[in-house]
Parts: sequence; C-alpha cells; structure tokens
Amino acid sequence: MVIRLDLHQIAGGRVERDNSTAVEMDELANAHLAGAQDNGNVDKYIFNHHNALSDSFFHQPNIGFYGKDLVNPRSLSVSLPSLLRADLAPVEWLAAPEPVDYPETVAVMEARAEAIAAGKASELIWLVEHPPIYTAGTSADEADLNEARFPVHRTGRGGQFTYHGPGQRVAYVMLDLTKRGQDVRRFVMALEAWVIASLDAFNITGERREDRVGVWVKRPDKGAGFEDKIAAIGIRVRRWVTFHGISLNVEPELSHFSGIVPCGISEARYGVTSLVDLGLPVTMDDADAALKAAFIDIFGPISG
Repeated sequence: MVIRLDLHQIAGGRVERDNSTAVEMDELANAHLAGAQDNGNVDKYIFNHHNALSDSFFHQPNIGFYGKDLVNPRSLSVSLPSLLRADLAPVEWLAAPEPVDYPETVAVMEARAEAIAAGKASELIWLVEHPPIYTAGTSADEADLNEARFPVHRTGRGGQFTYHGPGQRVAYVMLDLTKRGQDVRRFVMALEAWVIASLDAFNITGERREDRVGVWVKRPDKGAGFEDKIAAIGIRVRRWVTFHGISLNVEPELSHFSGIVPCGISEARYGVTSLVDLGLPVTMDDADAALKAAFIDIFGPISG
C-alpha cells in the first residue's frame, strides 16, 4: 500500500514509500513546476467525424487529441489490441492516497514524460482523484463553459471541457511508444479497449461511437437512443512519450458536470453516468482492481 507519494520523486522516477528522500531529479521537476513549454501546435489537429485524416498524421511525435475520428460502435471486450513491450519491462503502477491538485499533476506528468524520453525513468500509470475542477483541452469552446462553479484549468491535452472530481478515477498514462510501436492510432484504440475491458469486469458493456468521444453505455431505461458517457480519454504525446490519459466515473457527483457541456456534446439524449449511477455498489478499490487486470492484458506487466 502506498503510504506517501512525493510528487518530485514521481516526476524523477524514484518513489519512496517511507520517509527517505530522493533529490537527484528535483531540478527537473522544479523546472516544470514553473510551467512547461510545448514544442508543437496541437490546436490545428481537431478530430471530428467530418475530417478524415491520413495515416501519416498518426505517426507524428507531438500531438494531442480525444480520438474523435478513431472510434467505432463495437465493443472491444472480445478483441483487445496489444501494446506489449518486446522486453516486457514492467510499468510502474501508483495510486495517490489523497486527492492531488491538478496543476501539480500536470507538472509531474511533464517532468516524468521528459525523464522517460531521456531514459532516466520507467513508464508510469498514476491513479489519482482531483478536487472538483473543470479542464479545457486544446479545442475547448468558451461557450461550453456554462458556469465556472469550480476552478478552470487550461491544459495541453486534446479535447474540450471536462470535469474531474472526487469519485472519479483518473489514470495518467506515461508510456514510451518507441518501445510499443510508434502508432498513436493504435495507442488510443488500446486505451479505449482498456476502459471497455475494465467495465466488462462489472458486466457493463462500454462502447465507442463514430461521432462522439469517450466510452458510452446504452440507457434504454431513459428512452430510445439514449446513451450516457462513463469514461473520457484525452492524451498528449511528446517525443513519443504519452501523458494525460483516461477518466472513469466510479461515483462522482454527476450534477457537477452541469457547469460545462462535457466534450462539447449537448444533445439531451447524451448524458453522463457512473458505475454507481448504473446501480453497481462499486468502490474505488474495485475499479482500480479492474483497471489493473485489464491493463496487464493489453499493455503488459506492472510493478507496484
């Protein structure tokens, strides 16, 4: 069990579970706390079902998106894409015991991704919860901010407005795609498959949609054609290292989503749900166990 997580140690690739300290990477982490610099323009890459992009686009090393043009209506619980490393090196797996402020997580991700690219740190999956916030991706429309009920953070991930808060599991995914095939399309498909397989553990059928981002659940109890979003995906890739990741609604306060138009989707028949909202008495520990098992099947071994 993780007793304490020092954010600088996570960024630098060393995590202590006692009172020891690791200082050799503090300079790198502190530099990113002052604000990370992007080395590419992600705003020109806007994904929707009207824009068909060539395969060559998906092999660029510095892009951010939600995967709008990468989705389809089938469940992936049967056929899972594999992103195994050839050397089967384990991915570090950490869960923060307390909510983490969003600016701190961004600083840590930036620093850790840089360290991974430099060969100074291992890959990392970092599970967190946040205090209530809204985040705006690179293609966010200000008109979709209905009411700034909580702090709003601008971020370099792809996508539009979303909500994070207690009861939602956010998994930050820092993987080296040079070790897993330099194919961003396949990586996003693997993230979607990871979420869908995790939901399958609770007998929930998650699906992808051609014209909508995220993972969706049919809601015939609400009416014909009604569906709710249960998970979001938003990533950034720099020097072939990924960061940001996925969010899964376990038991968040769903009314908090009303301050925004989540991911720019405003049609009344498309809402937001959670595992508990679907009638499942699922705890965060239950969700974490499902995420861990599904991750290993798709991405390979973990440590921690």
